Amino acid sequence: MNDLLVKPRVALVSGGTSGIGGAISEALLACGYRVAANYADRHVAADAFATRTGIPVFAWNVADLDACQAGVARVEAALGPVDILVNNAGITRDVMLHKMTATQWREVIDVDLTGCFNMCRAAIDGMRERRFGRVVNISSVNALSGQAGQTNYAAAKAGMIGFTKSLALEGATRNITVNAIAPGYTDTAMVSALPPDVMERILTSVPAGRLATATEIARGVVFLVADESAFINGITLSINGGKYMS
Repeated sequence: MNDLLVKPRVALVSGGTSGIGGAISEALLACGYRVAANYADRHVAADAFATRTGIPVFAWNVADLDACQAGVARVEAALGPVDILVNNAGITRDVMLHKMTATQWREVIDVDLTGCFNMCRAAIDGMRERRFGRVVNISSVNALSGQAGQTNYAAAKAGMIGFTKSLALEGATRNITVNAIAPGYTDTAMVSALPPDVMERILTSVPAGRLATATEIARGVVFLVADESAFINGITLSINGGKYMS
Protein backbone atom coordinates (compact mmCIF):
# COMPACT_ATOMS: atom_id res chain seq x y z
CA MET A 1 0.00 0.00 0.00
CA ASN A 2 3.03 2.33 -0.12
CA ASP A 3 1.84 3.73 -3.46
CA LEU A 4 -1.21 5.09 -1.67
CA LEU A 5 1.04 7.52 0.20
CA VAL A 6 1.88 9.11 -3.18
CA LYS A 7 -1.29 8.70 -5.16
CA PRO A 8 -4.26 7.12 -3.38
CA ARG A 9 -6.32 4.76 -5.48
CA VAL A 10 -9.86 5.78 -6.34
CA ALA A 11 -12.71 3.59 -5.07
CA LEU A 12 -16.29 3.83 -6.28
CA VAL A 13 -19.05 2.27 -4.19
CA SER A 14 -22.53 1.90 -5.65
CA GLY A 15 -25.30 2.29 -3.12
CA GLY A 16 -22.51 3.78 -1.06
CA THR A 17 -24.22 6.32 1.18
CA SER A 18 -26.13 4.17 3.67
CA GLY A 19 -26.22 0.76 5.32
CA ILE A 20 -23.52 -1.67 4.22
CA GLY A 21 -22.53 0.60 1.35
CA GLY A 22 -22.05 3.57 3.64
CA ALA A 23 -19.87 1.51 5.97
CA ILE A 24 -17.79 0.34 2.99
CA SER A 25 -17.29 3.91 1.78
CA GLU A 26 -16.18 5.06 5.21
CA ALA A 27 -13.88 2.07 5.75
CA LEU A 28 -12.14 2.67 2.42
CA LEU A 29 -11.74 6.36 3.22
CA ALA A 30 -10.20 5.48 6.58
CA CYS A 31 -7.64 3.31 4.74
CA GLY A 32 -6.50 6.24 2.64
CA TYR A 33 -8.41 5.67 -0.59
CA ARG A 34 -10.14 8.44 -2.48
CA VAL A 35 -13.78 7.39 -2.35
CA ALA A 36 -16.84 8.25 -4.41
CA ALA A 37 -20.27 7.06 -3.30
CA ASN A 38 -23.05 6.48 -5.79
CA TYR A 39 -26.71 6.64 -4.80
CA ALA A 40 -30.04 6.51 -6.60
CA ASP A 41 -32.45 9.22 -5.48
CA ARG A 42 -32.35 9.86 -1.72
CA HIS A 43 -30.77 13.26 -2.15
CA VAL A 44 -31.25 14.62 1.36
CA ALA A 45 -29.77 11.53 3.03
CA ALA A 46 -26.90 11.42 0.53
CA ASP A 47 -26.07 15.08 1.07
CA ALA A 48 -26.06 14.50 4.83
CA PHE A 49 -23.69 11.56 4.37
CA ALA A 50 -21.36 13.68 2.23
CA THR A 51 -21.37 16.48 4.78
CA ARG A 52 -20.64 14.11 7.66
CA THR A 53 -17.92 12.07 5.97
CA GLY A 54 -16.44 14.36 3.34
CA ILE A 55 -17.04 11.67 0.70
CA PRO A 56 -18.34 13.09 -2.60
CA VAL A 57 -21.65 11.60 -3.72
CA PHE A 58 -22.95 11.05 -7.24
CA ALA A 59 -26.54 10.26 -8.20
CA TRP A 60 -27.47 7.87 -10.98
CA ASN A 61 -29.54 4.73 -11.54
CA VAL A 62 -27.29 1.66 -11.82
CA ALA A 63 -30.00 -0.11 -13.84
CA ASP A 64 -29.27 2.30 -16.71
CA LEU A 65 -26.07 1.51 -18.66
CA ASP A 66 -25.80 4.98 -20.19
CA ALA A 67 -26.21 6.55 -16.74
CA CYS A 68 -23.46 4.30 -15.36
CA GLN A 69 -21.06 5.21 -18.13
CA ALA A 70 -21.75 8.91 -17.65
CA GLY A 71 -21.55 8.54 -13.87
CA VAL A 72 -18.19 6.79 -13.92
CA ALA A 73 -16.91 9.50 -16.27
CA ARG A 74 -18.04 12.16 -13.76
CA VAL A 75 -16.29 10.36 -10.91
CA GLU A 76 -13.08 10.03 -12.91
CA ALA A 77 -13.19 13.71 -13.90
CA ALA A 78 -13.49 14.65 -10.24
CA LEU A 79 -11.17 12.14 -8.56
CA GLY A 80 -9.18 10.25 -11.16
CA PRO A 81 -9.38 6.77 -12.74
CA VAL A 82 -11.51 4.24 -10.87
CA ASP A 83 -9.19 1.49 -9.61
CA ILE A 84 -11.65 -0.12 -7.18
CA LEU A 85 -15.32 -0.83 -7.81
CA VAL A 86 -17.69 -2.12 -5.16
CA ASN A 87 -21.09 -3.16 -6.50
CA ASN A 88 -23.33 -2.82 -3.48
CA ALA A 89 -26.48 -1.18 -4.89
CA GLY A 90 -29.50 -3.40 -4.45
CA ILE A 91 -33.21 -3.47 -3.75
CA THR A 92 -35.72 -6.04 -2.55
CA ARG A 93 -39.29 -6.72 -3.62
CA ASP A 94 -40.05 -9.68 -1.39
CA VAL A 95 -43.10 -11.75 -2.18
CA MET A 96 -43.87 -15.42 -2.74
CA LEU A 97 -43.47 -16.44 -6.38
CA HIS A 98 -47.15 -17.28 -6.88
CA LYS A 99 -47.94 -13.64 -6.02
CA MET A 100 -44.90 -12.00 -7.65
CA THR A 101 -45.55 -9.67 -10.56
CA ALA A 102 -43.32 -9.36 -13.60
CA THR A 103 -42.51 -5.82 -12.45
CA GLN A 104 -41.34 -7.04 -9.03
CA TRP A 105 -39.13 -9.62 -10.71
CA ARG A 106 -37.72 -7.21 -13.28
CA GLU A 107 -36.99 -4.36 -10.87
CA VAL A 108 -34.79 -6.53 -8.66
CA ILE A 109 -32.97 -8.17 -11.56
CA ASP A 110 -32.42 -4.79 -13.23
CA VAL A 111 -30.89 -3.11 -10.17
CA ASP A 112 -29.15 -5.98 -8.38
CA LEU A 113 -27.79 -8.02 -11.30
CA THR A 114 -27.90 -5.86 -14.40
CA GLY A 115 -26.63 -2.97 -12.28
CA CYS A 116 -23.55 -5.05 -11.51
CA PHE A 117 -22.97 -5.59 -15.24
CA ASN A 118 -23.56 -1.93 -16.03
CA MET A 119 -21.09 -0.67 -13.45
CA CYS A 120 -18.41 -3.19 -14.39
CA ARG A 121 -18.91 -2.48 -18.07
CA ALA A 122 -18.38 1.22 -17.43
CA ALA A 123 -15.16 0.68 -15.44
CA ILE A 124 -13.52 -2.42 -16.91
CA ASP A 125 -11.92 -0.85 -20.01
CA GLY A 126 -9.93 1.60 -17.89
CA MET A 127 -8.84 -1.13 -15.51
CA ARG A 128 -7.64 -3.28 -18.40
CA GLU A 129 -5.72 -0.37 -19.94
CA ARG A 130 -4.01 0.44 -16.62
CA ARG A 131 -3.49 -3.26 -15.86
CA PHE A 132 -4.93 -2.94 -12.37
CA GLY A 133 -8.36 -3.31 -10.86
CA ARG A 134 -10.25 -4.55 -7.84
CA VAL A 135 -13.94 -5.41 -8.12
CA VAL A 136 -16.01 -6.60 -5.17
CA ASN A 137 -19.62 -7.62 -5.74
CA ILE A 138 -21.89 -7.66 -2.70
CA SER A 139 -24.04 -10.77 -3.00
CA SER A 140 -26.01 -12.36 -0.14
CA VAL A 141 -26.19 -15.44 2.04
CA ASN A 142 -29.58 -16.04 0.44
CA ALA A 143 -27.88 -16.50 -2.93
CA LEU A 144 -26.24 -19.57 -1.39
CA SER A 145 -29.01 -20.89 0.83
CA GLY A 146 -32.17 -19.66 -0.89
CA GLN A 147 -34.97 -17.85 0.92
CA ALA A 148 -38.72 -18.15 0.61
CA GLY A 149 -40.24 -14.96 -0.72
CA GLN A 150 -37.00 -13.94 -2.44
CA THR A 151 -36.84 -15.83 -5.72
CA ASN A 152 -36.08 -12.55 -7.49
CA TYR A 153 -33.45 -11.37 -4.99
CA ALA A 154 -31.78 -14.76 -4.54
CA ALA A 155 -31.62 -15.26 -8.31
CA ALA A 156 -30.04 -11.83 -8.82
CA LYS A 157 -27.51 -12.30 -6.03
CA ALA A 158 -26.65 -15.83 -7.19
CA GLY A 159 -26.19 -14.44 -10.68
CA MET A 160 -23.66 -11.99 -9.27
CA ILE A 161 -21.57 -14.91 -8.03
CA GLY A 162 -21.45 -16.53 -11.48
CA PHE A 163 -20.67 -13.14 -12.99
CA THR A 164 -17.86 -12.69 -10.44
CA LYS A 165 -16.19 -15.99 -11.32
CA SER A 166 -16.36 -15.37 -15.05
CA LEU A 167 -15.05 -11.81 -14.91
CA ALA A 168 -12.28 -12.97 -12.55
CA LEU A 169 -11.06 -15.29 -15.31
CA GLU A 170 -11.17 -12.51 -17.87
CA GLY A 171 -9.21 -10.01 -15.80
CA ALA A 172 -6.61 -12.23 -14.14
CA THR A 173 -3.81 -11.66 -16.64
CA ARG A 174 -4.19 -7.90 -16.27
CA ASN A 175 -3.95 -7.80 -12.47
CA ILE A 176 -7.69 -7.31 -12.11
CA THR A 177 -9.29 -9.33 -9.33
CA VAL A 178 -13.03 -9.85 -9.02
CA ASN A 179 -14.46 -11.29 -5.82
CA ALA A 180 -17.81 -11.46 -4.09
CA ILE A 181 -18.93 -11.10 -0.50
CA ALA A 182 -22.06 -12.88 0.67
CA PRO A 183 -23.19 -11.09 3.84
CA GLY A 184 -25.55 -12.67 6.28
CA TYR A 185 -28.32 -10.67 7.91
CA THR A 186 -26.82 -7.31 8.84
CA ASP A 187 -27.94 -4.60 11.24
CA THR A 188 -29.16 -2.05 8.72
CA ALA A 189 -32.33 0.01 8.51
CA MET A 190 -33.85 -2.45 6.04
CA VAL A 191 -33.34 -5.45 8.33
CA SER A 192 -34.27 -3.55 11.48
CA ALA A 193 -37.67 -2.78 9.92
CA LEU A 194 -38.60 -6.48 9.81
CA PRO A 195 -41.46 -7.60 12.09
CA PRO A 196 -40.35 -8.89 15.53
CA ASP A 197 -41.39 -12.48 14.79
CA VAL A 198 -39.34 -12.51 11.59
CA MET A 199 -36.37 -11.02 13.41
CA GLU A 200 -36.61 -13.70 16.08
CA ARG A 201 -36.54 -16.45 13.45
CA ILE A 202 -33.50 -14.86 11.84
CA LEU A 203 -31.57 -14.60 15.08
CA THR A 204 -32.30 -18.19 16.06
CA SER A 205 -30.96 -19.34 12.67
CA VAL A 206 -27.59 -17.64 13.18
CA PRO A 207 -25.16 -19.61 15.37
CA ALA A 208 -23.53 -16.35 16.46
CA GLY A 209 -26.90 -15.31 17.82
CA ARG A 210 -26.80 -11.78 16.41
CA LEU A 211 -26.84 -9.71 13.26
CA ALA A 212 -23.63 -8.67 11.54
CA THR A 213 -22.58 -5.06 11.76
CA ALA A 214 -22.10 -3.17 8.52
CA THR A 215 -18.53 -2.49 9.63
CA GLU A 216 -17.82 -6.24 9.71
CA ILE A 217 -18.93 -6.56 6.09
CA ALA A 218 -16.86 -3.53 5.12
CA ARG A 219 -13.79 -5.12 6.67
CA GLY A 220 -14.03 -7.92 4.11
CA VAL A 221 -14.06 -5.38 1.28
CA VAL A 222 -10.98 -3.61 2.65
CA PHE A 223 -9.16 -6.94 2.70
CA LEU A 224 -10.11 -7.93 -0.84
CA VAL A 225 -9.27 -4.62 -2.53
CA ALA A 226 -5.78 -4.27 -1.07
CA ASP A 227 -2.82 -4.36 -3.44
CA GLU A 228 -1.51 -7.25 -1.37
CA SER A 229 -4.63 -9.34 -2.13
CA ALA A 230 -3.67 -9.79 -5.78
CA PHE A 231 -3.71 -13.62 -5.61
CA ILE A 232 -7.26 -13.79 -4.24
CA ASN A 233 -9.53 -13.99 -7.25
CA GLY A 234 -12.97 -15.37 -8.04
CA ILE A 235 -13.93 -16.27 -4.48
CA THR A 236 -17.11 -15.70 -2.54
CA LEU A 237 -16.32 -14.62 1.01
CA SER A 238 -19.16 -15.55 3.34
CA ILE A 239 -19.62 -13.26 6.34
CA ASN A 240 -22.70 -14.69 8.00
CA GLY A 241 -21.96 -15.75 11.59
CA GLY A 242 -22.16 -19.41 10.62
CA LYS A 243 -25.71 -19.26 9.25
CA TYR A 244 -24.69 -20.99 6.02
CA MET A 245 -21.42 -22.86 5.51
CA SER A 246 -20.22 -24.04 2.13
